[in-house]
Formats: sequence, C-alpha cells, structure tokens
Amino acid sequence: MPHGFADIAFTDTVKRLQTDMGSRTAYARMSEAPEALNTRLSDAEAAFITGRDSFYMATVGETGWPYVQHRGGPAGFVRVMDDSTLGFADFRGNRQYVSIGNLQTNNRVSLFFMDYAGRSRLKLFGRARIIGPNDAALLARLEMPDYRARVERGIVISVEGFDWNCPQHITPRVSTDQVTAATEILSRRIAELEARPRPPGQAPDDPHR
Repeated sequence: MPHGFADIAFTDTVKRLQTDMGSRTAYARMSEAPEALNTRLSDAEAAFITGRDSFYMATVGETGWPYVQHRGGPAGFVRVMDDSTLGFADFRGNRQYVSIGNLQTNNRVSLFFMDYAGRSRLKLFGRARIIGPNDAALLARLEMPDYRARVERGIVISVEGFDWNCPQHITPRVSTDQVTAATEILSRRIAELEARPRPPGQAPDDPHR
C-alpha cells in the first residue's frame, strides 16, 4: 500500500542510493503496510501544525530551480481545515512574489514545520491553490483578525504525504514568548517577595551586592 511521503520522495534513483548505502531494507517497510500511510493528518499532526508560528515552503520555478521561503504569523495561522487540507493567510511581504509566481505553473509544494525547542520536525508534500478576493468566504476562514498585517491572498494546500523526522542535529532554540512563559512563575514570586513589607529597621536590599 502507498506511503504518502515515500511514494513521492523515494524515486528509483533514491531507492538505488538507499540500497548502495544499506538503508533500503528499512525504508522499504514504509510501503508494506496493509493500508495507506501518512496521507491523512492525525490529531498529532494537526496539533503540531497549528502550534507553529512559522514554517518553510518550497516551490519550483520555470527555470527548474527550487525556491524556499519562510512564512510566519501568530501561532495557529496555519489552519488544519480537515485531515487532508491546510490553509493559511498570505501576509504582505517584500513583494517579490517568487513563490506565488512559481505556483502559477507548478502547484507542487514542500512544507517544513519546525519545533526547535521540542526538537521535532514535520515534512509535508502537497498541491497548493491560491485563494483570491473572489472567494471571500474561504479567505475569511484563513484571516487572523487580531494580527495587524495585510492579507494579500489565501493559500490552501491539499496534502499528498508527510513524514516526521528524528531529532538528530536539531539545536534547541526558544522564542521570547516561550522564555516569558517558562519564567512567569519565577517573575510572579519575585514580585510577591519584593512587595512584602520590610521589618522595621531593615535596610533595603543592595542591588549591587
């Protein structure tokens, strides 16, 4: 049965190289399951995707060259619309329109979702279509009303396959929001201690001591 990611990524040349390098036997098992794998998003993939505040999207232009672009927004700006469809609002950027131009002639995309703090990554293949103002109802489902950025269009992606990567070589990194959340309890405790009345005659703490 098909494995959504392997069927796309593991070309004959890739399979020959896997054989030469000794990894083909392990990867061949991905296509031997009794039912299709990694073509429908589970709750785990949905939660991971909607928890991200950015991802990377690759497209291919008419010259044959791939192009990778960062897409960002508030956590949850990528919507899991159903178990085989993603959508997101495309906010105005530097107006080069390379990705959008590439999609005019080739709707294939590859997405890379990263959780640096959790050392996890999800790779996804799909086919994208651009949502313009003529489809206002769908575009409204993708907008982020509380995010002050101009939405130029929406992009909806039909999932073709995905795969999780191992955590090897992912350097843990955290955002300022994650640091704030992790230190919130300590900050509150410090504020409580500083607000306590001092015993009579006790000198203020010396911040330089």
